[in-house]
Amino acid sequence: MKPSLSVEEQIQLLKNRGLVIEDHAECQTFLTATNYYRFSGYMRYFQRAPHLGDNSFHPGTTFSNIRDIYDADEALRMALIVPLTQVELLLRTHVARVIAHEYGPYGRYLRQDFYTDIEDRETTVEACLRDIDRSRERHILRYKGDVDRSIDYSRLPVWSAVEAWSFGTLSKAIERGASGTLAGAVAESIGAAKGGFPYRIRALVYLRNRCAHHNRLWHHSALDAGPTPNNVRKKAKRLAGQFHQRSVLDIIASLDDISRRSRVSEPLLPTLVQQHSRASAFWHGLAQPQSPLDNQN
Repeated sequence: MKPSLSVEEQIQLLKNRGLVIEDHAECQTFLTATNYYRFSGYMRYFQRAPHLGDNSFHPGTTFSNIRDIYDADEALRMALIVPLTQVELLLRTHVARVIAHEYGPYGRYLRQDFYTDIEDRETTVEACLRDIDRSRERHILRYKGDVDRSIDYSRLPVWSAVEAWSFGTLSKAIERGASGTLAGAVAESIGAAKGGFPYRIRALVYLRNRCAHHNRLWHHSALDAGPTPNNVRKKAKRLAGQFHQRSVLDIIASLDDISRRSRVSEPLLPTLVQQHSRASAFWHGLAQPQSPLDNQN
C-alpha cells in the first residue's frame, strides 16, 4: 500500500523522479489545492514507463510544462459548458414541441409503449419519472398531493416535464421515443442531419458529463463518440487539421455544427485553433489521444 504524503513530500518525490520545479512556492500552492492523484493523470504522459513502474520523467520536463496543459484542459472544460448547456436547452425545447404537436402534450410521452427500449436495467419511462419525482420545482410539485402524497402526472404537460429531465434522460427519450422516429423529427426541427442524430446527442451528454465532473479531456479517447457527419468532420479538419474520430475534437466539431445550425452559440473550434498551436503537446493530446502505454520510449 502507498503511504500518504505531505505536500512537501510530494514535491520531493517529483524532484527525485527528475521533474524540474522552477518555482517551489508555486508548486507548493498548486499541490495544496490540487489532488496529487488527479495531477498524476497528466504527469504520466511525461514519464518514461509508469505502467512498468518507471515513474522517472523524461529529461528536461518541467513542472510548468505539465501545469500549462492542466490549466489549458481546465479552460477547455469551462469553455465547453456554455455551448453544451445551450444545446441541452435547445433540445428540451424541440423535444417538447415535437411531442406536443405530433403526439399530444399529456400522458402519451409517459407511457411505456411510446419508447422502444433495449434490455436496460431502467426503462426510458422509469428514467423520465425518476427525474420528475426528484424535482422540487413548483411546476412539478403541484402534481403531487399535499395530504396523501398521491401523484398524478397525467396532466403534466411535456414542456414542463422536460425541464426536470437530466440531459442523459433527454438523450434516451430522443433516441427511443415514438418507435425511434422522435430523433429524426427533433433533428429536422433544429435543422440538423437526421442520420446518427441520437448518437451525436449521446456523445454530447458524454462530453458534458466529463466537463461537469472535471474529468480530463486531454489524451482522452471518447467511449461514447457519436457519428459526426462526414461533411462536418471534413470541414472541421480543414480548419483544425487531422484528428481521431474518438477524440474530443470530433465531438466539438459535432457540437459546433448543431450550435451553428440552430444559432444558439458561436462555434468553439475556431477559437481553439487560434489559442493553440497544432504542434503543441496540448493540441496533439486533443487530436490524437493515446494511452500512457503508447507514450513510452
